[in-house]
Amino acid sequence: MVRVTLPAIVVSASIVSLATVFVAALTPTPSFDLVRTGTLGSESTLLSRDGEPLQRMRVDMTRRQLEWTALDSISPSLVRAVVAAEDHRFWWHFGFDPASGASAVLDQFGDRRGRGASTITMQLAGLMTEGDRFGRRSLDEKMAQFRYAIALERRWSKQQIIEAYLNLVPMRGEMIGIRAASLGMFGRAPEALDESESAVIAALVRSPSASRPVVARRACAVVKKMHGTADCTRVQMTAALLPSFPLTILGLDEAPHLARRLLTRPGTTVRSTLDLPLQRFAAETLRNRLATLTERNVEDGAVIVIDNASGDVLAYVGSSGDLSGAASVDGAAAARQPGSTLKPFLYGLAIEQRWLTAASLLDDAPLALTTPSGLYVPQNYERDFKGAVSVRSALAASLNIPAVRTLQLVGVERFRQTLLALGLSNVLHDGEYYGYGLALGSGDTSLLALTNAYRALANGGLWSPPNLNAGSNSGGGVRVLSAEASFIVSDMLSDAAARASTFGLASPLSTRSWSAVKTGTSKGMRDNWAIGYTDRYTVGVWVGNFSGAPMWDVSGVTGAAPIWREIVDHLHAARASQPPSVPVGVVQREIVFVPAMEPARREWFVAGTESSTKITTISIPTTQAAPRLLSPADGTVIAPDPDIPASRQSMLVRAEAPQSFNVCLKLGNRTIAACGVKEALIKLPAPGRHQVRLETAEGALLAQVSVEVRGVPR
Repeated sequence: MVRVTLPAIVVSASIVSLATVFVAALTPTPSFDLVRTGTLGSESTLLSRDGEPLQRMRVDMTRRQLEWTALDSISPSLVRAVVAAEDHRFWWHFGFDPASGASAVLDQFGDRRGRGASTITMQLAGLMTEGDRFGRRSLDEKMAQFRYAIALERRWSKQQIIEAYLNLVPMRGEMIGIRAASLGMFGRAPEALDESESAVIAALVRSPSASRPVVARRACAVVKKMHGTADCTRVQMTAALLPSFPLTILGLDEAPHLARRLLTRPGTTVRSTLDLPLQRFAAETLRNRLATLTERNVEDGAVIVIDNASGDVLAYVGSSGDLSGAASVDGAAAARQPGSTLKPFLYGLAIEQRWLTAASLLDDAPLALTTPSGLYVPQNYERDFKGAVSVRSALAASLNIPAVRTLQLVGVERFRQTLLALGLSNVLHDGEYYGYGLALGSGDTSLLALTNAYRALANGGLWSPPNLNAGSNSGGGVRVLSAEASFIVSDMLSDAAARASTFGLASPLSTRSWSAVKTGTSKGMRDNWAIGYTDRYTVGVWVGNFSGAPMWDVSGVTGAAPIWREIVDHLHAARASQPPSVPVGVVQREIVFVPAMEPARREWFVAGTESSTKITTISIPTTQAAPRLLSPADGTVIAPDPDIPASRQSMLVRAEAPQSFNVCLKLGNRTIAACGVKEALIKLPAPGRHQVRLETAEGALLAQVSVEVRGVPR
């Protein structure tokens, strides 16, 4: 048997090493800077428009690797511990340690378990050429790794090699690199690691999945290598407290919803259009207001602020954060019913098409429309009727029935096409699908899209998409509404006197300088909105519940509007907003109403729709209206709610008649109220068809409608 001696092995290894040095000189390697800049972490970062960090978000879920950490930002005790554990002659060898190599060969011949011959440089070579694949390699692979390591030593400094190694070496679980390990296991940055923590990390390099007792034993051995002797009590305690799962790595959390929208590739930095101070103010204002509404079953909200001129989104708050039970839902992008916030576009279209002017009178009276799906009977928010009202008053007071009458003039499909042109892309079905309810917000949209649609009004009818990425340009815009119609709608939305009958003069819609605003509340109080604009900004606020649960007695004025006003006043704290300039093609005239259902005023008209006289008289025929039944509408079908006791289900009967008529309400031949009473709430009739009659005291028939009551399903 041939006896192999250590000197012979050392000499042989040295000869092979020297030969390999020459071969390694020809091995190509990337520069240190290329490796450093080309190493993409699992996280990506969102920046504000000024380059300030807003949000750090993990994009690659297969690993946890944070940003590259420079050597001078790593604790010196960690560097010493890793060198002691993995390659104690690192600072002196040329990439391969002949003594360690010879020892590894003897271990193989002696059938002993040793640490192997791989130096830190050789391990780095393996990481750079084969990723994080560890385990046994073939002889060819070992030689390739050896040559690469020698080449690295020739071209990189020792400091660069150890820095790269500490940033690329796999640690415990999914963690890669020293920053992920130090934050994930100890909750502190690499520069703050003490000696016991450094020894534990060094012990994990060779066996990342080792149990706590094994890690403690190896970490104690590392400390002894560093100092000769050591008290291992603290090291053992540190190893015993290793978390079973990586700690949550706290980071920036200013715009999580926009980050999920923009950060799609790991290891990237994206500059957004957000203004960091404004983003913080909007988020805080939203949370503060919602905190006062918790007793009204409100927990969610969202805010969007857009620069009118550029289209840059300056604030994007997707939820109320900790107040929400579903904080990860993006309320700025979620599709919700917009309520009355679509009315400005409807009236703008009617004014542009010259169907109406701001002074035109609309009848705010009971209305029943036959549709393919049945009878559509719109109601006002306050469940009453104003009679004849001007378009200005109807929009400012957010009356529903005049809006539906306007949609009859414009056409549902024509209105839907306008909404699509304004970027409300969720209105996908044809006009017949939405019906006349589209005037009142039956089509879904998102806060971002709706706020940007209002920005088109602020820009005189020109629409362009919003910008979320800094430096993007939305272009000059597409004409959706005429400048004349947009100006008149803006003037109506800014008219505090016109909306006083519904909201009062001192409402949350009144800002310190010029603004135009509209509120909206969806069916069942599930959503409320306040969307409006100044000369520089458009601000949108949504308040509701992501769960779809209704709010309790919360409207746009009490929910979203106070948030909207506070943000608008903040935006114009240093500079007052100015009203828009009057475009060519808009004229102003004095108008007077006869009878005086509204005060005389100066009104704006699209040129050609105004009267030729100096003072325009808007009059209503003075003939007395004939007696009629207002409720129920003819053809009404009533389906009782099976969950409500029959004794508590009722039907409203209401009539209108001049004072000179003494009218009587009847169901069939049965009188349901004393003659002279024009409104009665009666018990729901039995299933079947019924006639509701309006008669004189003498029994002469004045009006009659037919209703059908369906049976309760069993």
